[in-house]
Amino acid sequence: MSSKKERGPEPEMRDEYDFSSGVKGKYAGRFAKGSNVIVLDPDVAEVFGDTKAVNEALRLLARSARESQRAF
Repeated sequence: MSSKKERGPEPEMRDEYDFSSGVKGKYAGRFAKGSNVIVLDPDVAEVFGDTKAVNEALRLLARSARESQRAF
């Protein structure tokens, strides 16, 4: 028989992490106000290497849409 006690899974938060003086939601308003997170489907994300490429493609599409609206 082993003298070791069976231990359960490690706790998710370590004891040395102290959030007792933290403020819940301190930056939530600022985050919600200034960010638009859009998740691309994997097949679309493969085509674009980074944020700049996605923005350039969307600007081109928006410009084309505006120009086609003017034609009518």
